[in-house]
Amino acid sequence: MHKSYQSILPCQSRILQKRWDQKYYEEHRQKVRQAKSMVDTSAPTTYVHLHLKLKKLQLEEERLATIERDNRILLEKMSLIMRTKGRVDNWNDYEYKSLNKEKRQRELLRVTRENQEILRRILAREPEYNHLKWEQEWDENEAFMDSISRYPRDWWELEQKEKELQRLKTADNSKRSRPSSKKSVKEGNTQQATKKEKKNTKEEKEMKEEGTEEEEPKEDEEAKEEEKQAEAE
Repeated sequence: MHKSYQSILPCQSRILQKRWDQKYYEEHRQKVRQAKSMVDTSAPTTYVHLHLKLKKLQLEEERLATIERDNRILLEKMSLIMRTKGRVDNWNDYEYKSLNKEKRQRELLRVTRENQEILRRILAREPEYNHLKWEQEWDENEAFMDSISRYPRDWWELEQKEKELQRLKTADNSKRSRPSSKKSVKEGNTQQATKKEKKNTKEEKEMKEEGTEEEEPKEDEEAKEEEKQAEAE
């Protein structure tokens, strides 16, 4: 095998050159394996206290313990209520005692006296302005304005009121005229009916009179014929 080995450099013995090259290569590979990197690419170190948070677990256990204690107390109270038919045990017989009660009362009395005195002074004070005189002067000014004005005061309101009254009157007249018109129609119908009845009665009377007139000449003729017969005999 060493005879087929082709060395890069010239040599006397190929077998020795092969061994030396093999040894150099293995030393190089060993150095490469043992070489340290300039950049740290390894995983960071893990700390136990960051993953296993004992303080948090302790707080959680304490919270659960307090919840369990409250639940147990509540359950005992509920069982007591069920057994004793709900007796009340929250009466408080403590009497409230204030250390500055008298001082506060004295201060309240002082404030009320001062307020009453201020009110008395305000009520006893006469006003500086006379409102009755103001009203009289205003009435006089209104009279002057009415005497020199072209239109009376609030003339537009008066016009609106007059229009409203006219509208109401027209509405009342229209309401009253409607039934009167109906009455006039009924009266007209009744008058027509009475006229027709009168005409009918007149016609009947005329017919009766004509009948009587026709009968009277017939009777006269018969009487004349009888007289003639009697004379002939």
